[in-house]
Amino acid sequence: MARNIQSLERAAAMLRLLAGGERRLGLSDIASSLGLAKGTAHGILRTLQQEGFVEQEAASGRYQLGAELLRLGTTYLDVHELRARALVWTDDLARSSGESVYLGVLHQQGVLIVHHVFRPDDSRQVLEIGAMQPLHSTALGKVLSAYDPVAHSEVLEADRKPFTDRTVCEAEDFEHLLDLTRARGYAADVEETWTGVASVAAPIHDRRRMPVGAVGITGAVERVCQDGELRPELIAAVRDCARAVSRDLGAGRF
Repeated sequence: MARNIQSLERAAAMLRLLAGGERRLGLSDIASSLGLAKGTAHGILRTLQQEGFVEQEAASGRYQLGAELLRLGTTYLDVHELRARALVWTDDLARSSGESVYLGVLHQQGVLIVHHVFRPDDSRQVLEIGAMQPLHSTALGKVLSAYDPVAHSEVLEADRKPFTDRTVCEAEDFEHLLDLTRARGYAADVEETWTGVASVAAPIHDRRRMPVGAVGITGAVERVCQDGELRPELIAAVRDCARAVSRDLGAGRF
């Protein structure tokens, strides 16, 4: 059986301690509550403080939970609320479009797939929840890059490598694509990431009218496109789905 890492256990215990009771505790209180030497407790607190998980009040020297820990907790809740709100609408989109549906969020300079609805046929498919997609070439990634300032900064700093001869990599050309995405309200990927595959995606906003994710469909070019262009009824269906999820998140009309 693998042994637990003692320092991590102690750090977790400190965070739980700070999450309850008085919320602000001094070094002596923390050390005595957890049965630790002051030097040991101070070392762990200093590391947590450097990572933003703990903050120290300047006047009293007492410790409290940090903004980074609260941010991570909010992100966890936001992603799960997003997925819960999107379940019915993404199922409907898969049925109406006949294609696979993906729900993605920004994560580590890429798109994390948090929900995947299979194409409604008898073909063999692989569940891709937890998979990562690039920001610069996929429809989901371009939507996030167009609407989310953090994603925009990350995609410009990243190495935008070509996946096919249609991948747009140059910064100026990519910025033009993002302008087009914002003007149209959706993004396209026609063989920019995978040969023979096309996608269309639209942004999802929350009650603060902030972009929290993107939803899109992916399928074979011959089904998703007609005469080299995305089929307009599929674009409309994806945008309707994104608006419906946004409304359920409290965003109002877009």
